[in-house]
Amino acid sequence: MTTNNNKPWVVDFVLLAAIWGASFMFMRVASKEFGVFPAAGLRVCVATLFLVPLLLFKGLGNSLRQHWKLTCVVGVMNSAIPFACFSFALLSITSGLSAILNATVPLFGALIAWIWLGERPTKSRMLGLAIGFAGVTMLAWDKASFKPDASGQSTGWAILACLLATLCYGLSASVAKRWMGGLPSLVSATGSQIGASLFLIPLMLTTWPAQTPSLQAWLAVLVVGVLCTGLAYVLYFRLIERAGPSRALAVTFAIPAFAVFYGVLLLGETVTGWMVVCALVIIAGTSLSTGLLALGRRTP
Repeated sequence: MTTNNNKPWVVDFVLLAAIWGASFMFMRVASKEFGVFPAAGLRVCVATLFLVPLLLFKGLGNSLRQHWKLTCVVGVMNSAIPFACFSFALLSITSGLSAILNATVPLFGALIAWIWLGERPTKSRMLGLAIGFAGVTMLAWDKASFKPDASGQSTGWAILACLLATLCYGLSASVAKRWMGGLPSLVSATGSQIGASLFLIPLMLTTWPAQTPSLQAWLAVLVVGVLCTGLAYVLYFRLIERAGPSRALAVTFAIPAFAVFYGVLLLGETVTGWMVVCALVIIAGTSLSTGLLALGRRTP
């Protein structure tokens, strides 16, 4: 795949990291008033309403009809389950901590590709897997507690929910690579959001909050659906086109910085030195495991 280095992909990279970093903040606001499934369900429904007209405008309706089953199944793994998991986690942990855990997505992707697709990693990448999971263990050991707090939540289950979400992201990436090659990215994105909506709507309706959420919560859902899901997909696809998949993948490492910044500035969250250390360990391990960094000298 060739890329045009003259295109301003850096702008898209920073903008996408900033937008996805904000998604944790908005989801935390929405989850506290809507609840887990309504917040996640509204997010994908709003994204669907944003993406479907764009898909039809691009003339890709027939392609979606041909591949709707596969894209919908991927949507359950890639959006419905992860969004619900993060909605649950954000009830008891900070947006910054959840974003740091989200940086393990490429780590799980590399591990699943090794186990399932037979993409055996090099020694450098195997070391990266070990380092990355060590960072997760360090972070979880410090933050996880399965004792419920005053609201009945526990950080231990929240951290496990985040890791389940990132595992689903990694699994869906391997599914897409194996069975969705050549499918237009906008078709994959739109179909996945439709599938996630169909999965979450029944759960959303049966757990709808008795008390009407505030205007702030509704605005958070609207922003996370349109900006952090619908528009973010468009930016992500353009980033792949302009900079290539490796650079697009690296956006995951920049997201925690923005998420932590938003959380501290707007939500009054705190960041410990240990969180920063663990984040750096996770990012270093993930960079090695995905091949973005390599040990030793490369042969020309």
